[in-house]
Amino acid sequence: MRRSTRITSRRLLTLSAALAAVTALALPGAQAAPAPGPAGAAALARADAAVLKADVGGTAWYIDQASGRLVVTADSTVSEAGLAKLRSAAGADAGALRIQRTPGVLKPLLGAGDAIYGGGYRCSLGFNVVSGSTYYFLTAGHCGNVAGTWYTNSAQSTLIGATVGSSFPGNDYALVRYDNAALGHPGGFTAADAYVGESVKRTGSTTGTKSGTVTGLNATVHYSGGGTVKGLIQTNVCAEPGDSGGAMYDGTKALGLTSGGSGNCSTGGTTFFQPVPEALAKYNVRLY
Repeated sequence: MRRSTRITSRRLLTLSAALAAVTALALPGAQAAPAPGPAGAAALARADAAVLKADVGGTAWYIDQASGRLVVTADSTVSEAGLAKLRSAAGADAGALRIQRTPGVLKPLLGAGDAIYGGGYRCSLGFNVVSGSTYYFLTAGHCGNVAGTWYTNSAQSTLIGATVGSSFPGNDYALVRYDNAALGHPGGFTAADAYVGESVKRTGSTTGTKSGTVTGLNATVHYSGGGTVKGLIQTNVCAEPGDSGGAMYDGTKALGLTSGGSGNCSTGGTTFFQPVPEALAKYNVRLY
């Protein structure tokens, strides 16, 4: 693997994909029921808690303040019975739900191949950071959980450094220290919060740079196979296994670390990102 691609913070992660909305078809001659009005804050909070308690894997959700709805995205593994379980759990607040489908399976995007290697896995480097005179980089927590040491090549012969902190599930960020003084670690980003409608890019070791739009904030994802993460940025950018940990950005604004999603970069999908400011605060490091 070329040095410039294995360690640079600009090996960021961008996902471009679109949510597949569920469409209802009215029977001939039947009158469509009027759409319910926006739900209040209390109803949305109850619906949020109910969906989490329902524990249906393959779902992600966030509160859309503009429409007054809890937007629930269900992947291909969620059956009609699973959707019914969500509505039943919400009870009287079921009208606050807006359920939509996304192709593929919602999962952490961990794979084997190219970029940063450790423990038999491949992930992507996110943003380079510093504390005092010690340099590190951020990546995904589900990557940090599976490898204590990272390398620049699949043979694991050129050391990058050790994982010094990792959090997944709950959050999805990890911190890796540069222990090889021969490796460069360029910067050039400042931390920022994403906003709905923002045009973003991300770069990852599998699919390179992709573009898309932020579609939701403070999303909760219950990945198929286990692991719930809260406070994520939801986008319609695509990603694939191995892109995990790569960075999402808007110009020089560092926004997120790729967590997981569904679909792929051929047919599109949905991808979620761990916000960068939270990871910086956790590890008391800064971008440069």
